[in-house]
Amino acid sequence: MSTREDTGTEGDQLGTSLKPRHITMISIAGVIGAGLFVGSANAIKLAGPAVLISYSLAGLLVILVMRMLGEMATAHPDTGSFSTYAERALGRWAGCSIGWLYWLFWVLVIPVEATAAAVILSKTVGGPQWSWALLVVVLLTVTNLFSVGNYGEFEFWFALIKVLAIAAFLVLGALAIFGLLPGSGVSGVHHLWDTGGFMPNGAGAVIAAMLTTMFTFMGSEIVTIAAAESPEPAKGITKAVNSVVWRICLFYIGSIFVVVALVPWNTLDSATGSYQAVLQAMNIPAAAGIMDVVVLVAVASCLNSALYTASRMLYSLARRGDAPRAAGRTTKRGVPAVAVLSSMILGFLAVIGNYVLPEKLFGYLLATTGAVALFVYLVIAVSQIALRRRESTPSPLRMWFFPWATYAVIAFIVFVIVAMIVDPDQRSAVGLSTALAVIVVAASVAHQKRVDGRVS
Repeated sequence: MSTREDTGTEGDQLGTSLKPRHITMISIAGVIGAGLFVGSANAIKLAGPAVLISYSLAGLLVILVMRMLGEMATAHPDTGSFSTYAERALGRWAGCSIGWLYWLFWVLVIPVEATAAAVILSKTVGGPQWSWALLVVVLLTVTNLFSVGNYGEFEFWFALIKVLAIAAFLVLGALAIFGLLPGSGVSGVHHLWDTGGFMPNGAGAVIAAMLTTMFTFMGSEIVTIAAAESPEPAKGITKAVNSVVWRICLFYIGSIFVVVALVPWNTLDSATGSYQAVLQAMNIPAAAGIMDVVVLVAVASCLNSALYTASRMLYSLARRGDAPRAAGRTTKRGVPAVAVLSSMILGFLAVIGNYVLPEKLFGYLLATTGAVALFVYLVIAVSQIALRRRESTPSPLRMWFFPWATYAVIAFIVFVIVAMIVDPDQRSAVGLSTALAVIVVAASVAHQKRVDGRVS
């Protein structure tokens, strides 16, 4: 594990200043992204109320993958997380490949989230969007450069606001469903079946919606990266993995149930957002303003995590000799400053590209990472099988029903990838992602051969 206490000297070790409350909230924040508040409307319009099945299937996959990752991470906490485990299980080429793919995924999240934040701030405060995007990125970069504790503190409060917002939404939703919310224009659960039935667009639409929802869960694994910078990483990881079931059931399935129960699924508008539509139907004052604040916090949280996660993966790659050596150095506070700045600069160049490049071209760039989450999950599953079979000391956290549950996860991921290829709306994303993966794997294999040649 590449961590150390803050000793006040420069070196190559990360700090350990993340507190238990930081780890707890980071684990919670990882499953509450802006996609839940805004993107859920698209999934609901695809599958109708049966989107609950879509979220349940995607959530089950994430729960099982997190269990596998937790087993490996509690045995060997490391800021490189699954990239490091892939290297141990499958070879250097695998760890290098999945590490760079994951880094690229989060670097491209930076412009998406920065632009989303800029749109909200420009609309509410005024001013050009690019200036707000620059301000948000620079602010979060500065906080990440001081210490990992700063990242944890920001993420703690971001997560707390998101949790309180979801909790309030669930309470209001429950009151409205039972007819106990004064002034509400909606009640009951009849919208679960009164508009074309529970599954109005058939089973195929449920699968299509699942493909859409799958990527809203990306970020759950961040806690295994962050925990390596805490005093008791194994304890933090175990707590986070054990709680992932109720977090997904409550935050995702619970809140989506409120949405599809209280408003007709075919009236939702992705531009408005499903949660805002429900609040407006409840006649909650200033619903649009409330959701703007919540979405802004969710976006800032995701951007903060994107910068942190990208920098730590780049640091881990550098420490293993798979990235420029400078990215593996840390400041007196144990912060990989070069890795943070490199990720920020490339991320902000992508922000500029979002404004300068034709929209379609930037869309293709984003699509190259469209299936990275599935590739990561697949590598985690395969690595867990390999490492479990050669372990000498049992991990304190064990995968359920090994090896059959792991095999089931692998089969399900392959099924999802095939479903994406069949789906015209997802075909380009999986094709471009596969092409990018092939290029990165080929480069990683060539890099490994060069390293092996120098060693021999």
